[in-house]
Parts: sequence; structure tokens; C-alpha cells
Amino acid sequence: MTRANIVSVILLMHAIVGFPFHARGLSMTYYMMNCPFAEQIVKNSVNNALRADPTLAAGLIRMLFHDCFIEGCDASILLDSTKDNTAEKDSPANLSLRGYEIIDDAKEKIEDRCPGVVSCADIIAMAARDAVFWAGGPYYDIPKGRFDGKRSKIEDTRNLPSPFLNASELIQTFGQRGFTPQDVVALSGAHTLGVARCSSFKARLTVPDSSMDSTFANSLSKTCSAGDNAEQPFDATRNDFDNAYFNALQRKSGVLFSDQTLFNTPRTRNIVNGYAFNQARFFFDFQQAMRKMSNLDVKLGSQGEIRQNCRSIN
Repeated sequence: MTRANIVSVILLMHAIVGFPFHARGLSMTYYMMNCPFAEQIVKNSVNNALRADPTLAAGLIRMLFHDCFIEGCDASILLDSTKDNTAEKDSPANLSLRGYEIIDDAKEKIEDRCPGVVSCADIIAMAARDAVFWAGGPYYDIPKGRFDGKRSKIEDTRNLPSPFLNASELIQTFGQRGFTPQDVVALSGAHTLGVARCSSFKARLTVPDSSMDSTFANSLSKTCSAGDNAEQPFDATRNDFDNAYFNALQRKSGVLFSDQTLFNTPRTRNIVNGYAFNQARFFFDFQQAMRKMSNLDVKLGSQGEIRQNCRSIN
């Protein structure tokens, strides 16, 4: 099959499954001619890392969210602080982020094959997608062509949603970036992977909370007896991408206030119930919301650069 025929087949596939071939200047085939192995290199780096440590899947998904919610999907989360600037990654909200070494590994291998072509922002987006799939979640394609930003400031992280927000506040915060209430619930389902630290939920244990199962509250208290950095899985299958998170919310066993509020609030409760009943529905809505997240305020051309090293601007 000729290269032209391959391109035609890919275009037809995207049309059939409803993926936009172009999104805000991005393209599904952006690297086809100048770095055709980029996606496979990222996938290999992700899979190798997750085989060694499955808990890093949650880290890669969280990294995408923390990157895109601040200044758009421009890899600003990867920039190291300098003597003149404290970067986003050194914010208290980001100190628990993990998976930087996976991005570094993919970038280094890609630079060996096609230097100066693939952005760190695209690598984050691809790595998060591959982590979802590796953990058993849905596969979704994303357009490429993001450029890397040149700004990363700790003060910008004040715009990250707090684990103490209620459903109305979450809907407002995400709505300002174009997300629907359904998107909010679907994206919250990423908490099917990973853990929360006691410092992010211990306030719920200081006063009686009727929205929390009493046995589960005792379990959280036991976790917190080990200190603020003690970890509590969001659901019983912390390394599997499934709908167990929503089943936990139905049992009043959401770890964070911002988790349980989705079931407590009539506006979002039916969405939670729908995902708890139908995992396929959750998967479909999650992949749609993740495509939207991955395209948030992307930088193109002169708005950014292609970093040689993801940790510093050129």
C-alpha cells in the first residue's frame, strides 16, 4: 500500500468514528511525515514504566490535567524553577505529581530520531492517553501539533480546582473552560486510579458528615493516623481503570469532598448513577472529555516553541 493510500485510510477511519481530523490547528497526522514513530516511542516509554510501577498511570493523567488547566496544554508543568522564577511544579498543589521521568525518557528517545520536531506538550497528551488504555480504560485518538509554552509561574496554580469544592463550584470552574457538568463528572472518574493524601480529606473527619458512610469514615481516620502524607486509594481497584469510583460514591465512600459532592448534588447525581450502572457509557464520555481537555488553550507556531529539553525553555 502506498503512503498516499495509507493517509486516505486514516482519514476515512477518523471520519467513520467521528474524530475531528483538525482541531484548533492540530492534526491527527501531524507527525506522519516528519516523525512517524513518535507515538510508538511514547507508548513504549509509558508501557515500560507502568509495567515496573502501575501506580504511575494515575500520575500521568493528573499531570495532563495540571498542565492543561494552567495556561493551556503547553507543558508548563514540566519546566524547572530557576533562580529568578519559581515554576508551577514547585507549587504545593503539584509537589505530589509523578511521572516526569517518563516524559523525559520519551523526549530523549524522540530527539534521537527526529530532533526539534515533537513538543513536550504533545508527549504529555499522548502519555496520558496511553496510561488510560494501559490501565484498562478506553483508547482515544488525539490531534497533535501543540507547541511548548515559555511561562511557568507558581502563582498561576491558584487556579487549580481545590479538593474542597462543591459540585456547583466545580461546574462553574470547569464551565469557564468550556466543560459541561457531564464532562466534570466524567473527568472526575479519573480518580478510579490512584490515591489521595490525608491532608486533602482530613477536614471531613473533624465533624460528623452524613454524606459519608460511618465505616468508611473510620477507615479514613485510620489512614490519617499515619500522618498527612498517608495515602488512601480512591476506590478498591486503584490501578484499574473502571467505574468502581462511581460505585463508591453511591455507597457514600468518596474520599474527597469534591468526589462525594457529585453524588450528593441532584444536578450531577444521575450522571454518577449512569456511570455506576454502565461502564461503557462512562468510558465513552470520559474519552470525549479527555479530548476536550487535551485541546485546552493549545499554543501554535509563534505562540510557543519545540523544547529541546522538556525541563527548560530553549
